[in-house]
Amino acid sequence: MINFLDMFKIFLRGLLMGMSDIMPGISGGTIALITGIYDKLIGSISNIKLKFLKPLLKGNINEFKKQLLEEVDFEFFIPLILGMAIAMVTMAGIINYLLKDYAAFTYSFFAGLILASIFILYKQLDALNIKAISVSIIFAILSYIFVGLNPMQASHSLPILFISGFIAICAMLLPGISGSSILLLLGQYEYMIAALHKLSIIEIIVFIVGAGLGFMIMSRIIKYLLEHHKQITVAALIGIMLGSLRVPMGHVVGVGTTMLPICLVIGIIGVIIVIFVETRFEYKLI
Repeated sequence: MINFLDMFKIFLRGLLMGMSDIMPGISGGTIALITGIYDKLIGSISNIKLKFLKPLLKGNINEFKKQLLEEVDFEFFIPLILGMAIAMVTMAGIINYLLKDYAAFTYSFFAGLILASIFILYKQLDALNIKAISVSIIFAILSYIFVGLNPMQASHSLPILFISGFIAICAMLLPGISGSSILLLLGQYEYMIAALHKLSIIEIIVFIVGAGLGFMIMSRIIKYLLEHHKQITVAALIGIMLGSLRVPMGHVVGVGTTMLPICLVIGIIGVIIVIFVETRFEYKLI
């Protein structure tokens, strides 16, 4: 049983994850890693096996409640999801303003966060060998190419929104791959931001259902890889995050000699924040 203060801290992490998830270029998984709940997030999601549906269908409410409480960590998920939801609904306009009018400064801060997060992941490696370096380089190249793809033209039908939610949330669970960037590539980012502004319930629910399914499937894949192939998985995640720097750095390069020092300072502030937070939490991937 966790206390109110612990739940509030989880809520704050949810706010940060929600803010990052509506920003193209930074992943909610990165924020989860920075704030020390990545392994908790993956483990809690993968623990949901939907076995509680069987007694529910049979009308056995007591068994349903028992199984539900065993599978779902409500003390973790409720404050986390609440924080994410509030951030996504209330911060969408602010984030759009920052990205529109202060893109270089905003992305400089993102770059600092990502660079420091790469250092955190690097510390999870038992040894830096040729195999780990090769895997990191391969995934860095693939990630660099992927985040540079041009957005595709797509409809905004409910099935497309369901699939988009599924794919975007899978990306969000991987540090370094932004779910918002995936939505941009799928041509759904602006549409879903508008849906959040207008509180278009049907579109939001369909997107969330797809995201929920993606959460459950991808979390199990990540957990398996970290448990059985941790070193290679960590090396791949480092590569993904290195390649993802193409997005924030692309907005910083060419800003001019006047703004460049400011961008550098903001980036360093991002690094310092992550290092400071790291001293308050233990980073240990499964």
